[in-house]
Parts: sequence; C-alpha cells; structure tokens
Amino acid sequence: MSRKDPETQFIKPLQHWQMISVYLTVYDVLAVNLAYFLSLWFRFDCRYSAIPGDYLQVYLTFIPIYSVLCVGLFRWLRLYKSIWRFASFSELIRVTVSTAVSTLFQIVGTVALCQRFYHVPSGRMPISYYVFGMVIQFILILAVRFSYRLVLLERDRRAVTGKRKKTGRVLLVGAGSAGRMILRDLNSAKEIEDRVVCIVDDNPNKWNRYIDGIPVVGGREDIPKFVEKYRINKIYLAIPSATAREKRDILDICKETGCELKNMPGMYQFATGEVTVSAMREVAIEDLLGREPVQVDLGEVFDFLSGKVILVTGGGGSIGSELCRQIASHGPKQLIIFDVYENNAYDIQLELRDRYPDLDLQVLVGSVRDSRRVNQVFEKYRPQVVYHAAAHKHVPLMEDSPAEAVKNNAVGTYKTAYAAMLNGCERFVLISTDKAVNPTNIMGASKRLCEMVIQSFDRKVKEGKADELPRLYTHETVSGPEDAKAEAARQKALQNAHTEFVAVRFGNVLGSNGSVIPVFKRQIEKGGPVTVTHPDIIRYFMTIPEAVSLVLLAGTYAKGGEIFVLDMGEPVKIDTLARNLIKLAGYKPDEDIRIEYTGLRPGEKLYEEKLMTEEGLKTTANRLIYIGCPVKFDVDLFLRQLESLMNACYEREEDVRGLVAEIVPTYQGAG
Repeated sequence: MSRKDPETQFIKPLQHWQMISVYLTVYDVLAVNLAYFLSLWFRFDCRYSAIPGDYLQVYLTFIPIYSVLCVGLFRWLRLYKSIWRFASFSELIRVTVSTAVSTLFQIVGTVALCQRFYHVPSGRMPISYYVFGMVIQFILILAVRFSYRLVLLERDRRAVTGKRKKTGRVLLVGAGSAGRMILRDLNSAKEIEDRVVCIVDDNPNKWNRYIDGIPVVGGREDIPKFVEKYRINKIYLAIPSATAREKRDILDICKETGCELKNMPGMYQFATGEVTVSAMREVAIEDLLGREPVQVDLGEVFDFLSGKVILVTGGGGSIGSELCRQIASHGPKQLIIFDVYENNAYDIQLELRDRYPDLDLQVLVGSVRDSRRVNQVFEKYRPQVVYHAAAHKHVPLMEDSPAEAVKNNAVGTYKTAYAAMLNGCERFVLISTDKAVNPTNIMGASKRLCEMVIQSFDRKVKEGKADELPRLYTHETVSGPEDAKAEAARQKALQNAHTEFVAVRFGNVLGSNGSVIPVFKRQIEKGGPVTVTHPDIIRYFMTIPEAVSLVLLAGTYAKGGEIFVLDMGEPVKIDTLARNLIKLAGYKPDEDIRIEYTGLRPGEKLYEEKLMTEEGLKTTANRLIYIGCPVKFDVDLFLRQLESLMNACYEREEDVRGLVAEIVPTYQGAG
C-alpha cells in the first residue's frame, strides 16, 4: 500500500467556488487595466499615438499598484464569495461601493505621480480619464457577475421549457403583487406543466403593458373573448384583497367559459408569503355564494369552555366532529365524544390525538336511546357542558321510518337531557334545525319535539319542579336496597337541579353528511343526470365551521330556555347550486350534463323558515345570532303525550304520525 507524501497529504483540492474566485480575480485585474487604458484612448480620439508620453507613463507606473489595491478591496467587500447565481441588490451595492472607493485610489495615486515624479503641467490626469475609467470599470466588473446569473437563469428556463408538455394555458386574473408572484412561481416550477399566456386586470392603466413578458390584455368583462383568443383552458384568480361579492362576480364570468378554475385562498397567504401555485385551490361552491365568511370572536367561547369537562353526542358526525375540533382548540379539561357509529368516532379520535396530543380525550360508543348507557357515561365523567348533536337528519329516510325518528331524536334527547340534569351538568345545548319550523316531515317534527323537550326541562328546573319530569324507560327496573339508595340520591339531585337548557337552530351546512352537494358531485362525476326536486326550491346554506362557531358562541349567551336562531344569510336556489357545480366541473348544464326535476319528496317543502310565525325575535350581542321567544304550551300535557308517543313507537308504529300531530300543532305532514 502506497503512503501519501507527508507534505501533500493535507492539501485539499479547491472547491468549485474557489476556482471561480481565482478566475474572477484574474478577470478583475485585466478589467481595471483595460478600463483606464480605454479611458485614455477615448480621451485622445481613439488614437494611441496621440496619447502624451507623460500620461502613458503615469498610467503604466500606477496600474500595477492599482490592480493590487482593487483586488484587496474586492476581497474585503466579499465580491469573491457571493453566490452569483442569486446575485441581487446587495451585490449591486457592493460593486458600486468598490468602484467609488477604487476611483478615489486612482485619483490620489495618479495625482501624486503627476506632481512628484512626472511634473505633468496640469498636476493630474485629464478629468475624462477618471470619469470614463470609473464607468468602464463599473460596467466590466458588474457585467461578468450578473451575466453569470442571467446565463444560468436562461439555461434553467430552457430546461424547464423543454421538459414541459405545456398542456395548461393559463389566464391569470389579477396584475397585482399576488398575480406577479404566481406568474413567477409558474415560470420557475419545473414540475408544473402550466404557463400563463395572458393577464386580466380591471385597472385600465395596466392594459397593453407586460409583466415578465406576459401581456395584460384587458378587464374581467372580456374574459370569455380572451379565453377563445388565447385558447385558455385554466383560469387562476389571484386577487386576495377582493371581497367575497367581487370574487363571486368574477367567478360568475369565469365559470361560463368551461375552464378549470383555481382561486387563491385570501390575504393570510399573501401576508405570510405563501403565494404559490401549490397554495391555489379549486374554486369551491361557497365561493359562488357571494357572502363574506362569518367571522366570530371566540374569546368568550374560550373563557366559557376552558378548563371544563365537555360531552358531544353524535361527535363523529359532520356537525359533531367540527364541534369537537373547535372545542379541542379551546383548552377543555376533558373532551368526551359519544357516538353510536364507531367508524366516525374512530376517525375523529385519530385526528384529535394527532393535532392535540395533550388533550384528555375519551371516545365512547353508545346510543342516546339507551338510558342505562347514557346514565353510566354521565355518572362516570360528570360533564359540565353538553352539545347534543346526535340525531337522525335524513328527511326521506325518516319519512319511511317515523318511529325511528321519534325514538332517536325526541326520546334520545329526553334521556340525554335527563341524565345531564341528574348529574349536575351546567349547560345543555341542543343542535336543532330550521326544519323544526312549521314541519312538513317527520324529521322536522321530531326536532320540534326536541326543542319542546328542552323548553320543558328548563321550565321545570327554574320552577324547582324537576322531580315532576318522568323517567322514560324502555326496560324494567329492579327494586331492592341498592335501588332505594339510588332513588334517594336521585331525588336529592333533582332538588338541586340547575342545568340551563337551550337550543340552537340553523339551516343546511355545505358538505355535511347527507347534504345535497356531495350527491350532486357524485352525479356529475358519473356524467349525470343531476337530480333537483323542484326548479324553485331554496335553502339557507352555511359552512360547517361557520355554523359550529356560532353554535359555540350562542351557547355562551344562554340563560336557559332560549331557541337561538343563526343568521344564515340569503337563501340559495338549489337549481342554481346544481348548475354552478356543473360549470365548475367544466361542463355545460343541459348540454354536457342534464338536469332532471324529480318533484318534491315526501315531507319536503320549497323553502325553510327559521322562525315560526308566532315566535318573536330578540337580538343578542352578535348580529348573526338571534333569540326566538319561546312558544307557550302546556308542559305537563306535553310530558304525558311524549311518554305515550314513546310507547307507541315501540308498540304500534302506525299511530306515530297522528300522535306527533297532536303534540306539534304546526306539523303539516300527518295527513
């Protein structure tokens, strides 16, 4: 085995940047020599023979010294250590400073030589010598460095262009800062096959001008014309400051083109510098609703929920799971999820454990119809706040199984509310629906029964008559010493009952389980037809996070007995919703995908109401939350009727609709 020479074994090969530094040093020496020679040459009409001998001698004597001074100055200013691929304003400043300082060296050195050794008549070199020399040196020193960057950028651009299939021809809406950032990100991204071919902006001052070589062609009204002219197949909306209504107006124009649409989420991404192509998202149906997202100050919610034990029934459902997410973010002492469907419960359990590893989370499987199971949960965990979201909500299915709707919704709510009251719960919040107003279907009627249950409990508790509330059992009780002891404890708990019972009523939520939008999307994916029950049917819509944040806030306003009503904004025609979804998918309604009107389903009505006609409306501290004045009814009669209804649900289901109609006078679907 050969051994390395001790004198050379520690010598390391030069790095690439060090070799570049050596080359730049040699170049700089040549550049400064050439710069001041050319300045003399230009001064004397580009004739070498016309240059006076004294001037030439001064130049030749000082230039070696000047070259050494310049190299030392450039090293001190780190001009040999910059990564010139990323050269920017900082490097420009340092080249400028180096040129200015080195020019001073040139002036001082040549003046000294002229006066002490060569006795030049003027005592200095010509003024143009210094001016031309400085300018030429600056250009030569700067050019080689920034040309390196330009060469690399052009090489990368050509490499990207060569690899792209150029399948996406993009029209960019917005010639502001966000649009420029999207444009540059598209140009530099190797993995993206799209390219911007034109830009649209409503500011006429930008029309017929260019951004990075891309023309700004006009305003939003001409988008269809530009789509055809430039063969556009994708439209990117990059106006983060636009209001929801402005975005809707632009998207209404864009969706008529059949192009794929993408939208930048908003000002947050712009402020944090996350304006990239990957941050763009598909245009969602809520973007076309044309209203600003509901903004809720959740400070009061945090104060109310922080440090408390909270139970969410139906916690695996679309509303229940979002309740759990938002509650988990507000620092509860313990969060209990109770759901009969274990798959949904398991999904939200995994999500919350991943996002909130320090959260005390309990996920329990059980039905609100099982009074024994419900009592076990309340006795063990003693929740202070309950959000009751467990319910059957599908209108047509419940029409076919009315007894199940009553057992799960009304009786299940009763049993859960009773257990909450018996175990010292502070507040019980029922998630209700606008379908409870003048219900035409059994699902809506069962939710109205739930509201009446809540109002009955609240009234009995406030009157100190909680012991008059019957226990609704579907199983036999066993008497004995232990049972007598438990009964005594129950009576004591009823005497001290203090639970506040409230309900929160809202309409449809976008994307919830069983909502119409997922159904429409599946039908569009299959090529249609898209089925709408009636061309004039309308509904109120809100996103799940919006609805849940308002539910949480309404719960903090509760004093007991209220039915809170959320302002859902303007109603939306389901037919319009279906057509917009088809257009967003890049198809034309009634041409590419047909719309079929199937007729109103059993129990369905053309529009939903948020309040019954006999209910008034009170305002709260939040303009999006109102309080419906309770409708008076005979509580004792209601409790007797509810018990009879429960028995009928288990024994003679054919009587259910008639009994519900007797209890809920506004129910219009019994016939």
